[in-house]
Amino acid sequence: MTERVVSGDLNSVDREQEAQLRPQNFSEFIGQNKVIDNIDLMVKSALMRKSAMDHVLLSGPPGLGKTSLAMLIAKALGSELHLVSGPAIEKKGDIAAVLTNLKPRDVLFIDEIHRMHITVEEILYSAMEDFRLDILIGQGASARTMQIDLAPFTLIGATTRSGLLSNPLRDRFMAHLNFDFYEPKMLAKILFNNSLKMGIDLSENAKMQIAQRSRGTPRIANRILRRVRDFALVNHSKTIELKEVEAALSLLDIDSLGLDSMDRKILTVMKHYYQGGPVGIEALAATLGEDKQTIEEVYEPYLLKEGLLLRTPRGRALSEKAINHIL
Repeated sequence: MTERVVSGDLNSVDREQEAQLRPQNFSEFIGQNKVIDNIDLMVKSALMRKSAMDHVLLSGPPGLGKTSLAMLIAKALGSELHLVSGPAIEKKGDIAAVLTNLKPRDVLFIDEIHRMHITVEEILYSAMEDFRLDILIGQGASARTMQIDLAPFTLIGATTRSGLLSNPLRDRFMAHLNFDFYEPKMLAKILFNNSLKMGIDLSENAKMQIAQRSRGTPRIANRILRRVRDFALVNHSKTIELKEVEAALSLLDIDSLGLDSMDRKILTVMKHYYQGGPVGIEALAATLGEDKQTIEEVYEPYLLKEGLLLRTPRGRALSEKAINHIL
């Protein structure tokens, strides 16, 4: 998949730049108030009990702050944070090695936890409940179970599709917290704070224009802000006004609804190839030459949120809003 400015995924350069803009404490974390209130309470309780915080499952679309929150939790607990990706854990030994290296009260963050293989996932059951590893040695009648005690730790799982988690794993999380898309007003606050960090003079109109085209996602707002900064710098603009933002967004091919060329391609293909739908996800993915999972996890959430795409028992269909938008 080609890289998109409005994608929720990060490459290595983006990760480094994004780290500079992350909130440094809970008070700097804008939005997601219910999530933050729950986490703040759990952290304070863990500190008072002098024990590991309860396991937490964070769900929601990419780019809304799940990784940033995990970093803040570890910092507030005075613990070390261990970051791993679900798809990267291929064997039982991989997760066992991570778990046995944890120190008391450490925080283990597993991104895309729904993409772990079921055999790997099963290792987590006893680890989360009893802080113990149950390892099967041998085969058949001579097989035996070896138990390894683990240091008490906190597991934070992040997922874009919580429905794909198995019930046994989901039930072992003491808190299930869902991240929602941001309203433009909240994104504008984030943009204001980050423009100060970047030394950018951003006008009110420019700030709101970026916020309105950022798909309700702070990570995308920050990416657009960096591109707008580059545009203003090259054009020797001291203050970033609305005209600079509109010119930069035009170059980025981001339209008034925050859609890029791939989003519009999805809507256009559905209109012209499938008469607006309904169409099955497999047929749509084949026509677009795109992975089914990518469509479901990267493109669809925002299109559904904006009422451009509808899910019906017979497949995806365009709304009247979408048809009017791509005329």
